[in-house]
Amino acid sequence: MRWIKALSLIALGAVLATLSTSMGSTRAATDHRYINVPGRSDKNPYSNAVLAGDTFYLAGSIGLDPKTGKPPESVEQEVRNVMDGMKQRLEMVGMTMDDVVWVQIFCPDLSLYDKFNAVYRTYFKEDRLPARAFVGSGTLLAGGHFEVMATAVKH
Repeated sequence: MRWIKALSLIALGAVLATLSTSMGSTRAATDHRYINVPGRSDKNPYSNAVLAGDTFYLAGSIGLDPKTGKPPESVEQEVRNVMDGMKQRLEMVGMTMDDVVWVQIFCPDLSLYDKFNAVYRTYFKEDRLPARAFVGSGTLLAGGHFEVMATAVKH
C-alpha cells in the first residue's frame, strides 16, 4: 500500500514538473521587445514601451518641449507633443494610432479636459476611439499638465 502512495506521489511530481516546464517554455517563447526612444538620456528604471506578442504597452509620457525639457507655453502644443511621441513609438513597431485600444491620461488640472480633447480627437478616427480614462492627479514630473500611457494591439 505504501509503495502505491509513493508511486502516486512520484507520478504527481512528474506531472507537475511537466506542466511547470511546458508553462515556462511558453513564457520563454513569448517575444518581448523593450523599446526606448532614440536619444533618451535619463537612466530611470523603465522602458518607454514593451512589445509582448501583438500587444504594445506604452509607458506614461509627458509632452515636454524636447529643446527645453519643460512644458511648452501652449497646453495644446503639450498635448500634440505627447500624442506625437505616442505615434512615434507605435511606428517603431509597425503599428498606428488605429491599433491603440486603451489610453489613460493623468492631469492635475481637470479644467484642461476640453482643451486636451480638442487636440486628442484629431489623432484618431471617429469610429476607432480607444477606451480611455482621464484621471485627476497630483503634480506631474517636470511640471507637465498631462501624462499619457496607452496599450495597443496589432490588428
